[in-house]
Amino acid sequence: MSLGGVSARFFVGVGAWLLGAAAATGGSLFAVSLLGQSLAPAPSQQLTVTAVNRALASEAAEGSRSSSPAAPSASPSPRPARGTVVASCESAGAYLVSWSPQQGYEVLSVARGPAAAPVAKFTDEQRVVTMKVSCGTGVPTATISVHRVHDK
Repeated sequence: MSLGGVSARFFVGVGAWLLGAAAATGGSLFAVSLLGQSLAPAPSQQLTVTAVNRALASEAAEGSRSSSPAAPSASPSPRPARGTVVASCESAGAYLVSWSPQQGYEVLSVARGPAAAPVAKFTDEQRVVTMKVSCGTGVPTATISVHRVHDK
């Protein structure tokens, strides 16, 4: 056996080993990058201050329509509700990924789910804003209600 034949087999063997090691490392890195992610990410929707303000304006308009025409409305326009909720739809129901009160508000309570309708409540000194999320259509949908805090 010649010395040249041994070195050629040696280099082919080392090359094959390096190729296998590179493929295994690449596959492992790809698998690790997928950890914590589902194959089909759940749809999510961020409920912004604009969405909350829109709900408040709608509520205020409905409240003024339902008042007696003979009684003038002297109540000031409501301060906008403040809070942001990020939600996703999962197989077990809606899930609140994160929530954050805006300046002047604080988190009163949170039931993050997954559930049929998880809830985040924000409050300031005058009102409680309840943001309830559901996934009836497969996309997070918020129902926002505002209640005044009653003085005791």
